[in-house]
Amino acid sequence: MPKVNVTEVVLRDGHQSLIATRMRTEDMLPICGELDAAGYWSLEVWGGATFDACLRFLKEDPWERLRRLREALPKTRLQMLLRGQNLLGYRHYSDDVVEAFVERAADNGIDVFRIFDALNDVRNLETAVRAVKRTGRHAQGAICYTISPVHRVEDFVALGRTLEEMGCDSIVVKDMAGLLTPAAAAELFAGLSEAVSVPLALHTHDSAGVAALCQLKAIENGCTHIDTAISAFSGGASHPCTESMVVALEGTEHDTGLDLERLQRIGFYFREVRRKYHQFESEATGIDTRVHTFQVPGGMISNLYLQLREQGALARMNEVLAEIPRVREDLGFPPLVTPTSQIVGTQAVLNVLTGERYKTITNEVKLYLKGHYGRPPGPVNEAVRRQAIGSEEPIEARPADLLRPELERLREEIGALAGCAEDVLTFAMFPDVGRRFLEERQAGTLTPEPLEPPAAPAADAGPQAAPVAFKVTIHGETYEIRVTGSGHRGQGSRPYYLVVDGVPEEVLVETLEEVLLGEDGRPVPGAAAGASGRPRATGPGHVTTSMPATVVEVLVKEGDEVQAGDPVLVTEAMKMETEVQAPVAGRVKAVHVAKGDRVNPDEALIEIEPAG
Repeated sequence: MPKVNVTEVVLRDGHQSLIATRMRTEDMLPICGELDAAGYWSLEVWGGATFDACLRFLKEDPWERLRRLREALPKTRLQMLLRGQNLLGYRHYSDDVVEAFVERAADNGIDVFRIFDALNDVRNLETAVRAVKRTGRHAQGAICYTISPVHRVEDFVALGRTLEEMGCDSIVVKDMAGLLTPAAAAELFAGLSEAVSVPLALHTHDSAGVAALCQLKAIENGCTHIDTAISAFSGGASHPCTESMVVALEGTEHDTGLDLERLQRIGFYFREVRRKYHQFESEATGIDTRVHTFQVPGGMISNLYLQLREQGALARMNEVLAEIPRVREDLGFPPLVTPTSQIVGTQAVLNVLTGERYKTITNEVKLYLKGHYGRPPGPVNEAVRRQAIGSEEPIEARPADLLRPELERLREEIGALAGCAEDVLTFAMFPDVGRRFLEERQAGTLTPEPLEPPAAPAADAGPQAAPVAFKVTIHGETYEIRVTGSGHRGQGSRPYYLVVDGVPEEVLVETLEEVLLGEDGRPVPGAAAGASGRPRATGPGHVTTSMPATVVEVLVKEGDEVQAGDPVLVTEAMKMETEVQAPVAGRVKAVHVAKGDRVNPDEALIEIEPAG
């Protein structure tokens, strides 16, 4: 049996899974010399959520990150995760955009393209695989592993044969939720190794605590490539530990040949780096066997935790986790991986926070049910489909066949803001976020989100504003409280995260800015406006959102006549867009929002004067 080759994921999926994709390039570069000398088969450095996070939060050019890593890692293959026809965004792109993106990624330093489709619809992989082959780079086809009544081992093996026939240089089983068991891994890899001749890889998360055992059983049955994360970013929602797997295979016929002492130095470096990002740590990224019930991927659980925290709804996490498999079944059991994980997860959050299932349906769910993401693996809930798209028939063609070439249009639309072909592709992936990034770059105002100081500073760090651990006595009961973090300041409120007698809690601290002052400086009796200055939603014609969001588009203006159910706004929350509809028929009396505004559920965003 050949030796096992190792792909290190700390620079991409490791921090995506544990600290919401927030590691900055400045913390990657100092250790690149050691990483490059370690002897890895490849380093996963790009793709997934890193592109979005660079633009949205870190204010870094993701292309520049890739170029700098390429320069700092001259000896090692650089690998990226590509969502097939979705590339790195949340919709399908025309073939000319896919081809251009792959070409530019290869020219900027990517050697290995791991290509997957969230629905395992191979039609959505064809263009990307062909484009990679044209560049002479390594095309790795992915099988998205999941468990459901419509997913069987023989189906995955058949998919493996198809990927090989398409020209893939290797095949990876992408177990994004950590659902594999050792027995299932043995059966699946035994079937694949008998059916295909290209190398086999395993990518799995350690959510249930059995990922290392799965890797060992896969190796015993023909797997020659495994993904691991250096110890400081391993385990739980992340991946098996690199050092541990090297030790486990050392001296066997599968010996990785990696230098353990060098790996340990790398691990110690990233241990210190991780402290810097403590505010993005999730309480929900340890071992949790409930993953076999909820099937939530590692990267999704970390981001879901943060997103619920920002919505002030962290206490409802268990309700959301219970709703996710119900939504997944309604949608025909899609594997939960980007973008379907966001599509299912966001709809589950809406179902919980609105108190009524499918009262609000995201635009992405509607597109999914129309067939614009590909074929669902199983039958969908027809009642939900009718509620979402009415009598409209879903498409049967390859979704990208319905798209006209769009690269030239995108180039014209972004205009002078784009200084190169890569900038046009940045805009293509994330139109609003990308445009804002390019505008801020041009203006010289790029400012990354702030990193909060360590929660427990050194003893000699000087006087502190407030303790992080203390006791509080209320009504004769004494509680031990430890502050573990806080959310970003919102419009008039801020969430704080505590451990009270060992139990994690969240409190929402509201500021006095919630009080509306009159011209004389005194509070107005019965004031109805919040910190944003918008009126409170009190009447039947007041348009509101289901959760805190950003306004993407305002579809009406003052004086317009609307019918109940007409779309009046498009908002974005948790990276998914939702049409907000008129609650009543009537005339638009006032519009209190504009594109880009942050809004809250208790605010009247548009006022409609009911007809009659």
